[in-house]
Amino acid sequence: MSETIHPMRRRFLKQTAAAGAALLAAQRVFAEELARRAVPQQVAGDFRRLRGEYLLGKGVTYLNHGSIGTIPRAVHDAHVRYLKLCESNPWLYMWSDGWTEPLEEARRRAAWQLRCATDEVAFTHNTTEAFNLLAHGLPLGPGDEVVFSSLNHSTASGAWHHMAAQRGFSVKPFDFPVIDVPLLSPERIVESYAAHITPRTRVLVFSHIDNTVGVRYPVAAMVRMAHEKGVEFVAVDGAQAIGTIPVDAPATGAEIYATSPHKWLQAPKGTGLLYVRKDVQEKLRPMWVSSGRRKSESARDYEDYNTRDIAIVLALGDAIAFQAQFAPEAREARLRELWAFTRAQADKAGVAWRSPNDWEVSSAVMAVDSPGLDSRELEKRLYHEHGVVTRGFRTLGLNSIRLSPNVFTREEEIARYFELAARIGRP
Repeated sequence: MSETIHPMRRRFLKQTAAAGAALLAAQRVFAEELARRAVPQQVAGDFRRLRGEYLLGKGVTYLNHGSIGTIPRAVHDAHVRYLKLCESNPWLYMWSDGWTEPLEEARRRAAWQLRCATDEVAFTHNTTEAFNLLAHGLPLGPGDEVVFSSLNHSTASGAWHHMAAQRGFSVKPFDFPVIDVPLLSPERIVESYAAHITPRTRVLVFSHIDNTVGVRYPVAAMVRMAHEKGVEFVAVDGAQAIGTIPVDAPATGAEIYATSPHKWLQAPKGTGLLYVRKDVQEKLRPMWVSSGRRKSESARDYEDYNTRDIAIVLALGDAIAFQAQFAPEAREARLRELWAFTRAQADKAGVAWRSPNDWEVSSAVMAVDSPGLDSRELEKRLYHEHGVVTRGFRTLGLNSIRLSPNVFTREEEIARYFELAARIGRP
């Protein structure tokens, strides 16, 4: 005798199937739009033609992707479609199983981006959340030590300081030789960290590309050195790397890799990705506790998934698909062109270059001295008087402006920065 399904339950199952179909259809619309636009053929190696794909206002010169990125019009439109669809029946789209497959498609894209398995990637809100999770959940206690340098992002450092007092481990930051950055080599970077690791060090933290002067770390060599010295957990901050250079999280050898796709990957604001190697997951406790939650034996355990913005996660998957139109090597080559142009402009303007001289250890995050006045004042005047968006730093002995253009940035926009900075800084 077959089991009878209650009419209410049958209706709910039907609605769930319809919700899933609607979300998948919305994803297909994005894929079809991408195919019609044929962006790779349009740019034909000239990424500057992509400028029209973004929503930047007229009169805005955007040189601050290191803080927060732009979003392609196609990804924005897809995000809006998902939001409208979810709001057509919030209860159904939040609590039914209809969103399971669309979210898994977004997860597959995220895993492709990091070159890892789907059960090794978690959706977070940003890199800061990931480091809070680590400081809360790694098995650390009295006698253990966490090491990072003064180039570590402040929010990736704060969580360790906050939890050290509660859990009894110690935090050991050290001063990175920022003034010597232009002359850095991969070997010197590794040596500078190796000198501060002790037998007590259980966690080493560093950025793939740092936030201030754009040092690109030789990640695999750093991880190898740390493991040889007995460090159990290496956590890499990849916020400035994803979308600028090819990233293969498992190939680095690191246990943990965290990133913020809302910068260079140009995903909606409030999206993050966290890679946790499979064998580390049994050691890292989740920070979030949700009602009725069951252990999934995957990185999904590190996600905040009670009431969550489904639309933004689906749009993150679309942002990855948008960037996948271009080979990572091609994006890096374009950013290298802009790096070389910016360095030449700095030399021409007679202002000190504070980033590495060698592209192998450099990036699209670049720092130059502020001419004639406080960099934070220059940052404000550049924007309010001329619509040029940059970031001023008055830390680590620097008085510098950080320039972080993206592939569609035109050389003349960078040249304009130097002209305006010289004019504003002139006594």
